[in-house]
Amino acid sequence: MNKLQNLSKGIIKENPVLVLVLGTCPTLATSTSVVNALGMGAAATIVLICSNAVISALRKVIPDKVRIPCYIVLIAGFVTMVQMLVKAFAPALDQSLGIFLPLIVVNCIILGRAEMFANKNTVIDSVLDAVGMGAGFTLALSLMAVIREVFGNGTFLGIEIPVFVDNKISILTMAPGGFFVFGILIAAMNKFAKNKPKKKSFGCDSCPQAAACGRAGAGCGDKAEVSAK
Repeated sequence: MNKLQNLSKGIIKENPVLVLVLGTCPTLATSTSVVNALGMGAAATIVLICSNAVISALRKVIPDKVRIPCYIVLIAGFVTMVQMLVKAFAPALDQSLGIFLPLIVVNCIILGRAEMFANKNTVIDSVLDAVGMGAGFTLALSLMAVIREVFGNGTFLGIEIPVFVDNKISILTMAPGGFFVFGILIAAMNKFAKNKPKKKSFGCDSCPQAAACGRAGAGCGDKAEVSAK
């Protein structure tokens, strides 16, 4: 896999939220506003890049038996630093994200990429993978947040939109609305995503017993006739 594929796969083909369905809890909780979505996406991306880089650099040093606890300790350290920066420079965002900011420690996207990719690849490839996955996570959060904030709250980036304020669908800002939007986006991704796996053929050509079968090449159209044979 080349560098460009490592960078781009997390955005569409292997989007962590809409394709791999990871990080569902913070996705539903922080996608009620675009500001929260961008803040969570940026924080998770920074942690993902830093943890992937360090884990990849230390992959031959970390003992295999304790690799998961080591990953969690490293991730927790980066999350703590990010949280301190957010508290210092964006206290309103820190208060808005609440418990979901420190919970990045146990975000399955970050731990999953550490185990499945950073543990097996070079630092550069791991950083590119982290950037792509972080971008995909932020994109999915932002798409959900735009729909939920505009149609559910009648605002965009906190600015009221008169047309939507008078006709807002308040349930979209609640948990059921979040699940509804989440499902719609997953369905859209499944519908329009490229590089779908091809359907397997179950004809004679794919049968391992085709050479020994008397019907090979004659077709298997009539199941009843085949059963009788």
